[in-house]
Amino acid sequence: MPRLRLGRWLIAIPMSLLALATIYPLLFTANVAMKTRRDYILDRFGLTDALRLENIETAWTSVGLGRYFANSLLVVTSSVALLLLLGSMAGFALSQLRFRGSSALFLGCLAGLFIPFQVIMVPLARIMADTALIDTYPGLVLVYVAQFLPFTVFLMTSYYRGIPPEIVDAARIDGNTVYGVYRRIMLPLGTPALLSVGILNALFCWNDVLMALVMMPSAEHRTLMVGVTSLRGQYSDNIPTFASGVLIAAIPVLLVYLFLQRQIADGVAAGSTKG
Repeated sequence: MPRLRLGRWLIAIPMSLLALATIYPLLFTANVAMKTRRDYILDRFGLTDALRLENIETAWTSVGLGRYFANSLLVVTSSVALLLLLGSMAGFALSQLRFRGSSALFLGCLAGLFIPFQVIMVPLARIMADTALIDTYPGLVLVYVAQFLPFTVFLMTSYYRGIPPEIVDAARIDGNTVYGVYRRIMLPLGTPALLSVGILNALFCWNDVLMALVMMPSAEHRTLMVGVTSLRGQYSDNIPTFASGVLIAAIPVLLVYLFLQRQIADGVAAGSTKG
């Protein structure tokens, strides 16, 4: 029994320190966002004496983070919808349908996981400019889909491989077409993995700065993370306003983790262990 308690303490102490190191920056940012410029200059680390929302309101309206928030919401929603559609279709085809070259095609998709965006950034920007897709929402959506589709295909293929092929054969014998099997059988069975990969892709797209900065050069079409990054230069003498922008960008991500952490863990575990 003493050894068991000691083992628990050895695990609990480092995990508590890790949790504190993760939570403290968010609490510090929220505390700074509630201060005035004078209060921050006089005491950077002290607790604020009042709940002030003026800085958040300024960042949302005057700075334009409200528009950037809407831009990010539009791009992320469209990108995730396309990723789930294409990824689930490809995962079903690569895992359950028998056709020549499926293994090579799957390996090709896996190869896309090892190509960082920095390697293809310049030629991709030229292609997008030549096709008049630079500085447009569809262009950024296509870039996100191309960048995160290999991960989506990998997870959905791994998950669908754990489904017995007899289910697909029985559905085909009952008269379902390939599309009917996908819509009536595979989509409902793949809900855990779809939810997981959808959340992860939404977080990837929401937190992206580099791709959005390259593909959206104009201030009008900026995403939220690019807008927050630009605040650091514009409001270098007004840290509470900058902290308010960081807080606005972090709140959606925090809410997703708080309410959907079990779905994220279950979906990733299901996709990694099946097959």
